[in-house]
Amino acid sequence: MTHDHAHTEDFSQHFTAEFWDARYATGSIWSGNPNPVLVEKVESLTPGTALEVGSGEGADAIWLATRGWNVTAIDVSTVALARAAEHADAGGTAIASRITWQQADVANWDPAPHRYDLISAQFMHLPRPMLTALHRRLAAAVRPGGTLLIVNHHPADLETTMQRPNIADMFATAEEMAHVLEPGQWSIETSAPKRQAVDPEGMTITISDTVLQAVRKVDA
Repeated sequence: MTHDHAHTEDFSQHFTAEFWDARYATGSIWSGNPNPVLVEKVESLTPGTALEVGSGEGADAIWLATRGWNVTAIDVSTVALARAAEHADAGGTAIASRITWQQADVANWDPAPHRYDLISAQFMHLPRPMLTALHRRLAAAVRPGGTLLIVNHHPADLETTMQRPNIADMFATAEEMAHVLEPGQWSIETSAPKRQAVDPEGMTITISDTVLQAVRKVDA
């Protein structure tokens, strides 16, 4: 059964700076821990330059900085960025100095001409045309030998009680997201790992993540 309770709602406001500033103004909304898939996929990589897209309250960017990465962290919300900077400052100068916080609307923002050893976009849910365009721009900014890591909620979650916004084309599989990449230029891994989560009614359920990890070939 598909849970389409949110199907008729207008979610266009959810993609604006005003919406996210207002939401973050109510207080911290994330756990403060780095995303587990980021930790799993990146902890063995040699630190370099990283771009963290949709950095929120900064947990992923701060974790990368503690591992030796020099991070550019992007978010649409200045409120979130200010809180993230405070968290980084609390970790000491060595951590804070490795992170550059930058406000940007990913709907029209382009990282070019900069290129990075790692680009991470965790749970950036946008209408499909906007998301595909963003992924193309991010892919173009990965250096040869660098990694693109994209993690989203899986379309299968729409069949659960997690209450994902049931918006056409909002959710994609890793294979669908990988269509923006030229196979001859990338080593591509896709997966849909399952994990336990608590739904809005307090029930423990199984949900899935969409994980795309791609390394740009050095000789491509």
